[in-house]
Amino acid sequence: MKDEDEKYQREKSMSPFEVNDTVGDLVARCPVLSRVFDEVGVDYCCGGKQTLEDVCREKGLDPQTVLARLEKSAIASSEESVVDVVAMSLTELVDHIEKTHHTYLRSEFPRLDSLTEKVVSAHGEKDARLGQIREILLALSEELSNHMMKEEQILFPMVRQLDASETTPSFHCGSLANPIGQMESEHAGAGSALEKLRTLADDYAPPDWACNTYRVMLDAFNKLEHDLHQHIHKENNVLFPRALQMESKKGK
Repeated sequence: MKDEDEKYQREKSMSPFEVNDTVGDLVARCPVLSRVFDEVGVDYCCGGKQTLEDVCREKGLDPQTVLARLEKSAIASSEESVVDVVAMSLTELVDHIEKTHHTYLRSEFPRLDSLTEKVVSAHGEKDARLGQIREILLALSEELSNHMMKEEQILFPMVRQLDASETTPSFHCGSLANPIGQMESEHAGAGSALEKLRTLADDYAPPDWACNTYRVMLDAFNKLEHDLHQHIHKENNVLFPRALQMESKKGK
């Protein structure tokens, strides 16, 4: 317990954030903090010149409490959780994909919809590529929503059924290879869309004139790309090969 207290005090003393920092500067330095500000209703874009202490006082929030949330968010975002998907059963793996990656996408796409709309409205005339970025984002959102629905209603229940059976069940589509092939094709389409987004957004490096909302949007795209890469890897390289191998073995 003493060691944990000492660790907390060390982390607290090393905090890069202070209550007299402006909220705009905080988000510019660490875009992930925008989530906390969104949750507590702090305007970090147009109201970005206000200090954290001032804006908290105006909203009846305790500055130290909000500061602690910011520090916790920054620390959590820097600690990459390691999940051993290879050690999971097929059922555990599809549950993990749904709870982790599908849940993330369903919460993140509406946020990105709002961010891209604001950025295009504010800066679309300055850079026509922003309109293209929004179009790709909306198309990707629709495609992946349909993709996840097919996985959750068709493929994943089949995988769970296979995992729980002594022999290969009789699937309406024949082999698992059929829906898996379709999912892999759709994964390739998502990967292509991510590449286009990164190219149009200059590798997510913000221009000098970018506002905080623009910077937050680019940070969100970067995180979306990372999550989708992990998501697709777990399916293409772990789940699908193992499911096909199990189907083959149990069919003998």
